[in-house]
Amino acid sequence: MNYSETGRAMEKNNDGILERLFKLRAHNTTVRTELVAGFTTFITMCYVIFVIPGMLSAAGMDAGALFTATCIIAGISTIAIGLYANWPIGLAPGMGLNAFFAFAVVIGMGHSWQIAMGAVFWGGIGFMLLSIFKVREWIINSIPNSLRIGITSGIGLFLAIIGLKNAGIVIGSQGTLVTLGDVTQFAPLMAALSLFLIVGLAFRGYKGAVLLAIATVTLIGLIAGDINYTGLVSAPPSMAPVLGELDIMGALTPEMIGVIVSFMFVNLFDTTGTLIAVGDKAGLADKNGKMKNMNRAMITDGTSSWVGALMGTPTVTSYVESASGVAAGGRTGLTAVTIGTLFLLCIFLSPLAGMVPAYATAGALIYVAVLMVGSLGNVDWNDLTEAAPVLITAIMMPLSFSIANGIALGFIAYPVIKVLAGKSSDVSISVWALAALFALKFVFFGV
Repeated sequence: MNYSETGRAMEKNNDGILERLFKLRAHNTTVRTELVAGFTTFITMCYVIFVIPGMLSAAGMDAGALFTATCIIAGISTIAIGLYANWPIGLAPGMGLNAFFAFAVVIGMGHSWQIAMGAVFWGGIGFMLLSIFKVREWIINSIPNSLRIGITSGIGLFLAIIGLKNAGIVIGSQGTLVTLGDVTQFAPLMAALSLFLIVGLAFRGYKGAVLLAIATVTLIGLIAGDINYTGLVSAPPSMAPVLGELDIMGALTPEMIGVIVSFMFVNLFDTTGTLIAVGDKAGLADKNGKMKNMNRAMITDGTSSWVGALMGTPTVTSYVESASGVAAGGRTGLTAVTIGTLFLLCIFLSPLAGMVPAYATAGALIYVAVLMVGSLGNVDWNDLTEAAPVLITAIMMPLSFSIANGIALGFIAYPVIKVLAGKSSDVSISVWALAALFALKFVFFGV
């Protein structure tokens, strides 16, 4: 057998393995299409490896270790969902919950990042158990859509104020709490340019709009002398400063109940919405509208969250940017395996990640906020009993600087408003239970 014949035989054998693993023909796709789709999704979501270490370093965590941990957990969890659930979706530590972790739980509430990571661990365990025992569907169906919208949009507003704060566009003020910063300075101008580039490029259909904008602003900062060049490639930074450093038992305190519930439920709503949206576009629904391997995907997501906490990264979630890969033809887990492999290869790019300034990633935070706040368009504003809880949930997240407080106040407000309006039948048992739990938490343990 000559060289070309050997090559064709190996290719045929590999195709056979991939066909058995991912059922490519049944999904009307090819290896090449899946690889292109995986690369497309990776380009649209790889900004997380630059944004998240900078965000979490504000909580006192080691940025280099976070970079390595983020790449590894994103790689492993995405490969896992591809192999176990055969879904074309990317997983990574979530933007909103990372902001909540760093700025609300650690900085705002004064907990150590180790205890906060313990709360992430328990939230992930809870999410995984809800998926294993199929309680997830009951919870999703019994919690009103208005509160889910309030949570999503509230996290968006929370991300927006963090992005504006990091850029120096919004600053603290004793008289008015917040006020406009000096927007003529270099950092605010570059943050604004980052946002404008992302929006303009995304509107034109550029898949890597966020990454390109971050790279452009970073390059401008480098040319202007605001950033020091430290290289592009090196050995991965050690994960030792964050690996296994979580305080699992320290998180089991009454005052952390709301935090654990927030990590669990926000991930539940976020993941469910993302999987449904991406799965529908990928044609993964059967003739009855049920998503294939949905429970496997949810279990993988929940497991990744508590495993990520052990590795030193907050809640892992499914990324809606995966829709870009689906639009490029991705239909199976081979797309996810491609995404995960590329994330793992990124562990050698830590010097590049270290050069990315906060103002370059601020635009990405505000852009994600725009996408999340867009869900407010689905609210029935003519029904005050639905609209008021949405506003309370959403607006109290940035104003109290806490996703947990926003969720708690929204769940308390919803049944009270419904009862006073004579619509108590709209309130499910699960909403009453959560409202009572949050109310007791405020009464006995404060905020």
